[in-house]
Formats: sequence, C-alpha cells, structure tokens
Amino acid sequence: MNVMLKDGKLCVTSIFNTHNHVFSPRKSKFFRCSREVNESIRRVLDTNDQAGIQMNKSFHAFVTEAGGFENVPFGEKDCRNYIDKARYLLVGKCGAQMLFEFFRRMQYKNVFWTDARSRSACNYFGDVVTFDTTYLTNKYGMPFAAFVGVNHYGQSIILGAGLISSEDTESFIWLFKT
Repeated sequence: MNVMLKDGKLCVTSIFNTHNHVFSPRKSKFFRCSREVNESIRRVLDTNDQAGIQMNKSFHAFVTEAGGFENVPFGEKDCRNYIDKARYLLVGKCGAQMLFEFFRRMQYKNVFWTDARSRSACNYFGDVVTFDTTYLTNKYGMPFAAFVGVNHYGQSIILGAGLISSEDTESFIWLFKT
C-alpha cells in the first residue's frame, strides 16, 4: 500500500493484494467486530457474577446451550472483559456514594487503610511522620487524613490513610490508636 500526504490528509494511492489471504468464514467470528456480547448474555453474566458463579462455569453454560464452541459468537475472555468493566463502572460511579451512605447511616464512623508494605515502611522509616487532614473529599466534605513518612532517600512515602466522619477529638483518638 502506498500513501501520500495531500492537503494535510493521508490518501491511499495504490494497493498491492499479492500478499493478502482470503478470509476464512469459519474464523470470522474471531474478529473483534463479530465478538460482541449481546444484552441478554450481559444480563445473565451480571446475574451469575452477583450470585458468585465463576466465569468459566457461566461461559461453559453458554457453550452447552449453543451446542458447542463453534456456535458461540464470543469467547470467555470477552465475557471476562465485560464483567471487569461492569465491576469497574459500578465501583467508579457508586463506590464513593456507597461509602458515604455507610458513614451517614453510622454503620461505619471512620475508615483507616494501610497495607503490609506501608506497615513495614513505618517500622523502618517511622522516625519522621507527618499527619495532615487539610484534604477534604470534594463532594462529601469528609476529612482525609494522610500519614506520610520520609524514606532514606528523602522521598515521601504513604504509611496509611483514613477517612473520618468529623474532625472531633473522638475521631482523632480512634485514628491515632488504629
């Protein structure tokens, strides 16, 4: 294929089909445009995911119902991609709102987060620790408390973080004891 730039746009000037191959109709289902998971399949996948049914079992049920792999117009990976995207969108859109609702109903007053790496870093670099609650989550006005240390390279490292329901003494005592 030859391409030329004309008026700021690429234009195809010639095509050579000598190295092309004929598409196999049996394999055309593997093209991205043919591998769409339709709405009815999506509903079943969502329901099965909420029920805790593993993806490979859901996909195998589709294969059995269709009478074999060759009759299913999508692959297990397409189903996994759909569920991963659906989970991400669910948490992305509603995650903060759900957390806020928990706070509002007072099921949880405060949340503290740290992981094994941060706890280990605190043991090594716990000589200098700063605590800051000046960050407020934009929509809900809940104070975000960051515990930041300094490693041996002089770099800031996160040792832990918390969301507290209010900036009162009781919340800070809980946070520092945690």
